[in-house]
Amino acid sequence: QVQLVESGGGLVQAGGSLRLSCVVSGSIFSTEDMGWYRQTPGKRREFLARITSGGSRLYDASVKGRFTISRDNVLNTVYLQMTSLKPDDTGVYYCNRIPEYENWGQGTQVTVSS
Repeated sequence: QVQLVESGGGLVQAGGSLRLSCVVSGSIFSTEDMGWYRQTPGKRREFLARITSGGSRLYDASVKGRFTISRDNVLNTVYLQMTSLKPDDTGVYYCNRIPEYENWGQGTQVTVSS
């Protein structure tokens, strides 16, 4: 069974940076497109960024220019480098394959203070 383990979240001031990691096990990671998502209370989980197996990237307009998705196929890890963080970026961040696996990881909490 696929396991997704996110880490790297924390409390940061507005304008700060964080780097999230997601280790994937139980799949052929290098062949999969991967994405990062964010969930805030009362809202649906929203798509943020995608990286294909070939390394092409796509971003939601809300994070384009501030967030960078990358991957390491040796470590089976996908990263999300977040800069110029805003209070609206607060939420629980998840990674998943695209299309998504049914099971999600526990996520990692990001809190941006103003």
